[in-house]
Amino acid sequence: LPQLGPHLPPRLTQQPWHLLYCTRRDGFSLQTLYRSGAQQDSPALLLIRDMEAQAFGAFSASTIHCSNGFYGTGESFLFSFSPELKVFRWTGKNNFFVKGDVDLLMVGGGSGRFGLWLDGDLHHGGSHPCETFDNETLSSREEFCIQDLEVWGLA
Repeated sequence: LPQLGPHLPPRLTQQPWHLLYCTRRDGFSLQTLYRSGAQQDSPALLLIRDMEAQAFGAFSASTIHCSNGFYGTGESFLFSFSPELKVFRWTGKNNFFVKGDVDLLMVGGGSGRFGLWLDGDLHHGGSHPCETFDNETLSSREEFCIQDLEVWGLA
């Protein structure tokens, strides 16, 4: 997490982080993930480790929640550690930041491809280059299995 500090919006760099959700403690459920952030209404950092021990994720300027459409701001970004930190910022091409329903959480999009997506039981996900962030595939494979997932909120 410390490596991401310089990439966060300046107003957030001194804020303390709180673990809102983690699969080891809270189980694998997108519904539970949404509930864990519901009271906070704070920016959120989604951190994923896949079965091949790759670490990557997304920063959202708003709480990750269930929605009918996309939400978020241009402060959102995707990142990967493979092995060094790479950050993929908003390109300005579209506003497909974050969208979540009971079956799917999506970050970044365009032309039917998502920068990062996770399924409803949080066991599987995928990553593709997308117009929102002009990112590389975050994992070593376009589809991956999730080993651990954490959501950190800023107080």
